Amino acid sequence: MSFTIGLVGKPSAGKSTFFKAATLAEVAIASYPFTTIKPNVGTGYVRVECADKDFDTQCNPRFGFCLNHTRFVPVEIIDVAGLVPGAHEGKGLGNQFLSDLNQADILIHVIDSSGSTNEKGESVGAGNHDPAKDIRFLENEIDLWYTSILWRNWGKLARSANMTKKKIEEAIADQLSAMKVTEFIANNAILDVNPGEDPEKWTYDAIKKIATILRKNTKPLIIALNKADTSTAKDNIAKLKKEFPDTFFVACSAEMELALREAAKKEMISYVPGDSSFEIKDADALNDKQKAGLTFMKKFLDENKITGVQQVLDSAVFEFLKYIAIFPGGVNKLADSKGNVLPDCFLMPPNSNAKDFAYALHTDFGKHFLYAMDVREKRRISGEQELKHRDVVEIISAAK
Repeated sequence: MSFTIGLVGKPSAGKSTFFKAATLAEVAIASYPFTTIKPNVGTGYVRVECADKDFDTQCNPRFGFCLNHTRFVPVEIIDVAGLVPGAHEGKGLGNQFLSDLNQADILIHVIDSSGSTNEKGESVGAGNHDPAKDIRFLENEIDLWYTSILWRNWGKLARSANMTKKKIEEAIADQLSAMKVTEFIANNAILDVNPGEDPEKWTYDAIKKIATILRKNTKPLIIALNKADTSTAKDNIAKLKKEFPDTFFVACSAEMELALREAAKKEMISYVPGDSSFEIKDADALNDKQKAGLTFMKKFLDENKITGVQQVLDSAVFEFLKYIAIFPGGVNKLADSKGNVLPDCFLMPPNSNAKDFAYALHTDFGKHFLYAMDVREKRRISGEQELKHRDVVEIISAAK
């Protein structure tokens, strides 16, 4: 897995339930703050229309799985301790929370759209808390975290850069390398803020503006509007979308998705994560409580089409970050040496070309790249050829 998703949010917003629904990993779930102490790390999956259907065959994934020609590609998911106001100063489990996020490519902010928990994660009754406050405070906390790392050493860092003639963007990239800040990203942030020629004279406000841009480019956020199946959620969700028109929202019910996946695991129903319906396998084998629960969930799906959990993951990778899925294959043979058909599927950043894909497969393939083949069209393509979502590509390399 080369892609990591971080789950963030205040305590008791439903992060751990979302995590368990997405991974079916055993985690502690409770309605009190800091249920999660150490980060939960598990495997989730994003949906891709499998390339095997275009070749009238069935794939054999080495990683993930394929159901009805829908490929589920693994991604790493990290569920970290709940965040409270002042986390960047170490309040709550702030320092641990923030350091756990370093490796994430994108953050999914799980909020309680029912408005039933306050900023500390304490129950206050449905509709008695404004979820908009949760969106503002969490983004601000992460921005202040980036700012604090830069500002606490800024005088020394700026003087050193001036003395050694080191580019300040290079110094910033070194300081925030754990957050995946590159020299290119840092330079663009500086150009946007335009704080002046001498970094020793940059103000705290300028550093904060730069840090905010760096965070947005290295830890982008989408919002999972959890508990969307509750009575107060509908109005709250409408208000949030109006108040934050430029924010990427996906409504979901982690609790319902978890129930459906658990029922499917116990073979009570047939359900593919992300589908808009499910089938009961043997109604006579269910008790009255199970029937009532499945009836409620069926009604919700009839009205809303999805529970939203799978769509949050898919949207984060493919809609928001615009990654593409690429299948390695051969023009003359789709199977590997063990007979597995289209065994792999790689998630690649947008605008990736054939040579980028060669490096993703193996460094030697990239170094000794000759050309590539579009397997569907049986057409030769150059290393600079930009790839498309669901391409099947063969790499021709001089590597032994």
